[in-house]
Amino acid sequence: MNKRGLLIFAFLSWGAMVFAQDTISELNNAITSKDSLTIKEQSSKDKTASIANKELQNITKLAQNPKDSLAFLKRDHPQMAALDSLWKEELYSTHLFDTIYKSVTELDYEPVEYKDLPTDTLKARLEKLNARTPFNVAYNPSLESVIKNYLKNRHEHLERLIGLSDFYFPLFEQELDNQDIPLEIKYLAIVESALKPRAKSRVGATGLWQFMFGTGKMYGLEVSSYVDERMDPIMATKAACRYLAKLYQMFGDWDLALASYNSGPGNVTKAIRRSGGYTNYWNIRHNLPRETAGYLPAFLATMYIFEYAEEHGLKPRRPEFTYFETDTIKVKQMITLDQVSEYMEIDIEELQFLNPSYKLDIIPYIEDENYVLRLPREKVGAFVANEEKVYELAKAEFDKREKPLPQYFEANDRIRYRVRSGDYLGRIARKFGVRVSQIRRWNGMRNDNLRIGQRLTIYPRRPVVDVQKPTKPTNKPTTPIDPKNFETYTVKVGDTLWSISQKFKGVTVEKLKIWNDISGSGIKPGMKLRISKS
Repeated sequence: MNKRGLLIFAFLSWGAMVFAQDTISELNNAITSKDSLTIKEQSSKDKTASIANKELQNITKLAQNPKDSLAFLKRDHPQMAALDSLWKEELYSTHLFDTIYKSVTELDYEPVEYKDLPTDTLKARLEKLNARTPFNVAYNPSLESVIKNYLKNRHEHLERLIGLSDFYFPLFEQELDNQDIPLEIKYLAIVESALKPRAKSRVGATGLWQFMFGTGKMYGLEVSSYVDERMDPIMATKAACRYLAKLYQMFGDWDLALASYNSGPGNVTKAIRRSGGYTNYWNIRHNLPRETAGYLPAFLATMYIFEYAEEHGLKPRRPEFTYFETDTIKVKQMITLDQVSEYMEIDIEELQFLNPSYKLDIIPYIEDENYVLRLPREKVGAFVANEEKVYELAKAEFDKREKPLPQYFEANDRIRYRVRSGDYLGRIARKFGVRVSQIRRWNGMRNDNLRIGQRLTIYPRRPVVDVQKPTKPTNKPTTPIDPKNFETYTVKVGDTLWSISQKFKGVTVEKLKIWNDISGSGIKPGMKLRISKS
């Protein structure tokens, strides 16, 4: 072989060796990569298991950051966090309330085809239910229509409501039992509010038990610029139990007590009169307001479905904790839910759900008032152990605010508004957070016409501060009233200042106001009025 042939052979041999080495290297890399992938997958599984274990153990670490502010380090399992977010959406949204409120007011009682619940089966189940409850759960076509309509068209909503009930029902049952009220009353809160503590109806009824402003105040539920106790689950439940017990005492029948709770005792007594003296709810239903006519059927249908949920295949998603797995801390200074959320690393939606009575998400500090912060139990210890630092940081933030927080004041249940130049009903309604139709109804107006100086009675939804007006000369006597010269009159149901003035010679409405220091026209049954003997 010549010299040139030897060079070509050597070059080809070198190329073959390099190719072989590269092939072997790629195979080694592939094997190493596969082993590495297997190791990573195993490591990932171990890490996931570790995080899941920590989540189950509910571990939260507390650390101090370089700026000397609180930092809470948490780990969570992504899949579990996703499930939690779905549950929280059920808790915090208002869609359920809108849905159930509409269903109660628009019941039509038309026959509903639902093969999964034969009429004979329904009758047998209602008979069993009737035997263990003080409510009249007798079968009738209207009730059958409502039950089948709910089961056929509201299956998903019902599952969500049953899930929500696990959070609130233990609280309701405890208070109902304390006041010796049937435990089935717990289903009333579903019909009233769909278990939404911040629910508000079109007429201003508020909270889990839908108290109107005046009725809430009668039963000790105060409303101020910061706090609406109608939205406090515990306080509102206690008040609802007292109110229902009073209504039962009046009528001696739980069906009529529930109807009264919805529309007022006056509407129920009028319906009884118009029906010729019947006291069975189903006999007077056609004489009740439309909403109340659908109220008890909706309640009984809800009771039936909850009691027979398993038979109808309802599978609710249960809450991550119950009301009794939370605890309260009395606040020592003003603090916002946003601040608590930031310092404690709790979702603001969760804090709003647990503390629904704070309208502006601000917990005020008022001497002699017991305003509390409700937290999940596992967060209470961390808050208490570091509360001085939390309050210090909260105060520092308040001090930096350009715009001060709203001043605390209590809201009036009723005001007398004087019409000013440029006023019209729409403007006045927006100012007080009410509807034009409500202002017209409260004042017996047939149209929207106003005149300057006209006085309007308004029940504001937005808090209204009492402004002290400059004193004007009045016709009040300059000398003290001598009790010996006056007799006492007790205000009765249906009395007005004008009707009382007509009962006594020489007595006018203005004199009654002066003698009894009354500024408006509001009087209540049981009030004692002074009447001059002369």
